[in-house]
Amino acid sequence: MKNIKTFLILLALVLMTACGKEDIPMTSTVDLAGEWMVTADIADGDKVYEDPYGIGQMLFITYNTNADNGKEMWLDDLGNFWGTKVKIPCETAGLTFGSSTPVLNSDYDEIEVTVTKGKVVPGGTTSPSGMPADYIEFYIEYEDDPGTLYYIHGYRRTGFVADE
Repeated sequence: MKNIKTFLILLALVLMTACGKEDIPMTSTVDLAGEWMVTADIADGDKVYEDPYGIGQMLFITYNTNADNGKEMWLDDLGNFWGTKVKIPCETAGLTFGSSTPVLNSDYDEIEVTVTKGKVVPGGTTSPSGMPADYIEFYIEYEDDPGTLYYIHGYRRTGFVADE
């Protein structure tokens, strides 16, 4: 009987520690990372030509690199725009990203891309359903389309059907 009580106490202790909740650490770029519903306009000096190709909203994503150093992130259009997948410098404290020098576009036959003036503004816009959402914007120029500066801007995907 004593062995059964000891066994039950040990079993209870094992089960209680096995069910303990562990905090999962966030990545270094968590505030910049996400799924973004964006529009691509063309910026020409002071003029902006809204959605000149009639694409409408498309999905871009931003996510951490394997280095997890808070100094770079991936910017990826998932083939929705130009076939863009670039590892871009970022500054997590200021929620900014970009580079004045071109970076290699991993998805498009080694074409270089320049991403500038990138930023994320928490709660900086309203989604189509009327909910507050984070805002993203940046400018991008492709080596194989020199002189055309695309202004990409939009909101963090909310998951609500009305916002798709």
